[in-house]
Amino acid sequence: MSSEARKPNKTEAFVKFTIEQCQKDKGIAARLKRADNPNTEYQCWEHLAAFHVDLEKDFERLPYATIAAAIAKAKAEHAGNINIGRAIALCYEDGNNSDQAKAKLRRLLSCESVEEVCRILRPLFSLIDAKAGVNLNYTQLLSDLLYFHNNQQRVKSRWAQNFYQRIREEEAA
Repeated sequence: MSSEARKPNKTEAFVKFTIEQCQKDKGIAARLKRADNPNTEYQCWEHLAAFHVDLEKDFERLPYATIAAAIAKAKAEHAGNINIGRAIALCYEDGNNSDQAKAKLRRLLSCESVEEVCRILRPLFSLIDAKAGVNLNYTQLLSDLLYFHNNQQRVKSRWAQNFYQRIREEEAA
């Protein structure tokens, strides 16, 4: 099967659909922007339910709601290719040598639950939009969040490796 004929997985389809819906309908975008607030998160449930997200399972619902809100707030036009570790580094002039960037990464890596990660990501998304202006790989981040409760160490290792990757690239040059 060629890659062009490949059926997108659920996370890819969700990210693509969410981006398309936010571009088409400002009302949907407004509701999705509220998805990262526990008091107004219910406004995105119709969107999540369309993708058979189990609204009763926090470890499933919160990642989808967090990514939907991030897409809506960033006014993303397409799925990006920058992962969260790299995006944090890009927020600072010194990149991954910045003490502030390292502190942000350490705070993210110290999270013990998907609920905590989602809460910590909210201000990071604003920082990334304001300082780095890059389009995150929402599909990968959603996958990471969905598997965080089962594979914390692997997810955290990937985020850290992506954060420090620039050093390796510079050393190779």
